[in-house]
Parts: sequence; C-alpha cells; structure tokens
Amino acid sequence: MNRLRQAIDVATAALARAGIDSARIDAELLAAHLAGTVRGRLGTIDEPDADFFRRYHEIIDARRTRVPVQHLTGSAPFGPLDLTVGPGVFIPRPETEALLEWALAQRLPDHPTIVDLCTGSGALAIALATQRPQARVIAVDDDPTALGYARRNAESTAVELIEADVTVAGLLPELRGSVDLVVSNPPYIPVGAELEPEVADHDPAHALFGGDDGMAVIGPIARLAGGWLRPGGLLAVEHDDTTSELTVETISATDFFADITPHCDLAGRPRFVTARRVKESA
Repeated sequence: MNRLRQAIDVATAALARAGIDSARIDAELLAAHLAGTVRGRLGTIDEPDADFFRRYHEIIDARRTRVPVQHLTGSAPFGPLDLTVGPGVFIPRPETEALLEWALAQRLPDHPTIVDLCTGSGALAIALATQRPQARVIAVDDDPTALGYARRNAESTAVELIEADVTVAGLLPELRGSVDLVVSNPPYIPVGAELEPEVADHDPAHALFGGDDGMAVIGPIARLAGGWLRPGGLLAVEHDDTTSELTVETISATDFFADITPHCDLAGRPRFVTARRVKESA
C-alpha cells in the first residue's frame, strides 16, 4: 500500500498544480475506480500490479487536462443513484439533490403523475420513480444523445421517455390538467457566464445556456406546467444562482401559480423555485 499511497500523493500534487480544487478527492476516486472498489476502502485492498499504475498515470494525465472525473469513470452519483454519463450529456450535480429532496417531501396522490422536463441523463425522473414506485413518471428531452443515456439509466424502471422540445407551446396536450408534479433542471446559465473548463469544454452547451438572461427555457416550462398541472399541483425549477428573483418573476407572470417560493441548495446558494397551481387552465 505504500506505493499506492505514494502514487495518490503524486497525483494529488499534479492535479492541484492543474488548478483542481478537489485534487485529493479526485486522485482517490480515480484510484478506487481503477481498483474496482470505493474510495473509503482503498486502504484495505491488496497492492496493485504494474498495469494498475500505468493506467492510473494515464487517467490522472487526462484529469489534469480538466476532463471531468465522471467522464473518466463513466458514472455520476445522484441521490440514491449511480448514473451512466459521458460525452454528450449533462453531468448531474449535487446541487440538484436539494430539489430532489424537496420533491420527495411533498404530499402527492397515491398514484401521481410526475413530469421531468430537460431530463438529460434521467437523474430526477429516475430518482423520483425509484422513491415513488406507484407514480407514473414521464421524462422529456429534445436531445437524442441525452435520451440514449437516460434510456440506459432507466432500464430497471417504468420511466417513460419522450423526445420533444419543451419550448414548443401546447406540447403533450393529453397531459392537460392531469399532472401532480413538474420538475426541471433546464438550461439556465446566462450566455457569457464564466465556467470551469470541466463544464465549458465537456457539458453540452445545449444543456447549459438559457439565453442572455437564463430564462429562455424556464419561461416556456412554467407555461407548459401551468397547462398540465391539476389545481394544487406543484412545480419545481432549478435556476442559475444569480437569477432567483427573475425566476420568481417569470413564473409569476404566467398567472397560473401561487406560493411561489425560492429555495437554496445544500451549500446555501439560491438554486430552485417552487410554485403551486391555483387556477383552472384558460
């Protein structure tokens, strides 16, 4: 284990020089991935062979160029899930787990209908379907690559995947007035925002940017949800940490909702807004 500890120390220093704040964590996660174990059990494994150290050197070199850890391991944790991810799909972030926790805490009918818009890898939809097995869960995205990942991730669930553009007015009219919960982690970053290389160079721009003010997709989502939700149904939308007030205003402007409430993520940053449907659809 001395050689492995030394290799992790060297990797940590190399990643730190590359500007990676989570250098030690990443060095250990990548070592655990190659060893076929979890980070917390690295101290219990047998001394790896020479091939391990060759592959470890290669994977650390890739991480030094700011390739995301999740692309190197092929997976990303999200709540109770371990999702398959890779080039072409947005990597789910821990920040979104606050929205998931809120959604799971809500009182819904025994057999609710839940819609996840801009599902990407399927993170929210699959987590909700796993925790609410009696629910009908519909996941929507307009990107075939993202839906390919979502399909693989949802194989053991009953999540329904639909390829569609959520900015199209009147989408899925058969859902009108029948949905209990709409959730979304849409493209919401204002164009021109500075991003870490892992995001700017590896997450698909289509899943990141929401126009000049970040509202290009949030506005249509609020209007769709207003038409789909039954009276009393709930909406939860993630947003950029600079656009909480604008998200509240955008949802309020649809004239469908009350109890419009901003929420913070687990780090205390403004992260998502929730609302309750109060009026019958026009």
